[in-house]
Amino acid sequence: MNKLLSALLTLAMVLSLSACGGGISGSSQSGPSGSGSLSIPDTPAQDAPSESSEEPAASNEADAGPVLVAYFSATGNTESVAERLQTVLNADLYEIVPAEPYSDADLNYGDSGCRANQEQDDPGARPAISGGVENMADYQVIFLGYPIWWGDAPRIISTFLESYDFSGKTLVPFCTSRGSGIRASQDNLAALTGDAQWLEGTRFNPGVSQDELSNWVDGLGL
Repeated sequence: MNKLLSALLTLAMVLSLSACGGGISGSSQSGPSGSGSLSIPDTPAQDAPSESSEEPAASNEADAGPVLVAYFSATGNTESVAERLQTVLNADLYEIVPAEPYSDADLNYGDSGCRANQEQDDPGARPAISGGVENMADYQVIFLGYPIWWGDAPRIISTFLESYDFSGKTLVPFCTSRGSGIRASQDNLAALTGDAQWLEGTRFNPGVSQDELSNWVDGLGL
């Protein structure tokens, strides 16, 4: 009887050890070489922010390129506005200089035979300009200033516009005048520039403040 019990106990121990051995073997077959879900993530590399994620977004101002303020001024009124506008815009400044300067007699509007009146009476007049803008292609936005002569822009402005290719560029006119508005002159000038975009211009008195110019520029949506 004792021998039988001993044999049964021995058999039970053998079966128990065999079962444990099988469990260990099954576990070893499902190690790291199995599915990807068992891979330990490289936590430090994932937590560290990339260099590009910390860089600020690029400025649209640089993409727009430099701005040009071009102007013609026979008596200094438009020049004073253009110089203040240059400061507001942090722009480049270009004066449209006639090859033959205007004398006081040329600007005597009371004389129907004066040079200014003769030019304004001739839509085809194109007074020559001294010099030019060498890098016009660099400018995407051009502010264009001029006085109003008999309800229109001086013909030298037509000379300027016909001297360059403004396709795809934005032009913003401004004028100085005692009372005449800018609409008629803007429409006439826009016809000379093909598919250039013209924003609504405005008239200023020579004493316009820098703050007023700044508010105007802000309202343009450039």
